[in-house]
Amino acid sequence: MLSVLRRICECDRYVKKGLWKAGDCELTSKFSGKTVGIIGLGRIGLAIAKRAEAFSCPISYYARSVKPNTNYKYYPTVVELATNCEILVVACALTPETHYIVNREVIDALGAKGILINIGRGPHVDEKEMVSVLLDGRLGGAELDVFENEPEVPDKLFGLENVVLFPHVSSGTQETRKEMLTLSLVEAYFQNKSLLTPVV
Repeated sequence: MLSVLRRICECDRYVKKGLWKAGDCELTSKFSGKTVGIIGLGRIGLAIAKRAEAFSCPISYYARSVKPNTNYKYYPTVVELATNCEILVVACALTPETHYIVNREVIDALGAKGILINIGRGPHVDEKEMVSVLLDGRLGGAELDVFENEPEVPDKLFGLENVVLFPHVSSGTQETRKEMLTLSLVEAYFQNKSLLTPVV
């Protein structure tokens, strides 16, 4: 969210190319206070909400049902959620019901100033529609960690400064991968399962 709104990648290239000497780059947009809508309020969705709250962002969400013990606003449809937020984050599991959960109607509801963040799975978003609206200026920007046909990425996205592209590495930190390994070992132990790759 910060990378797209503050255009961190673009500003980095601006300085490295020596363009700063010719004048300041364009103004960016702050993240603080933006309304954030989250599709899927599971463990990852809740972690995103918690971090966004630190930036005084009002949080709303769509899920299969209302989540107890949260003060976040619930919307019964993704279109209503997109209509009422500035940043839409996809953080749900991929199921037949969530395939293309972000379609043309949802993207249109998010609008020309809206930002789409997909850290779920590529098929959550109708990629052709998303590329089309980005090229037409009908969507404010996007950060994509996942794509429909990885590692293939639509080359039309490469020249867009309001789009940040990641190679499916949202969980790609040493610390997170170590925790994932520990979790799988503990789970196998308590379920009395043999390890997939035991060291003899």
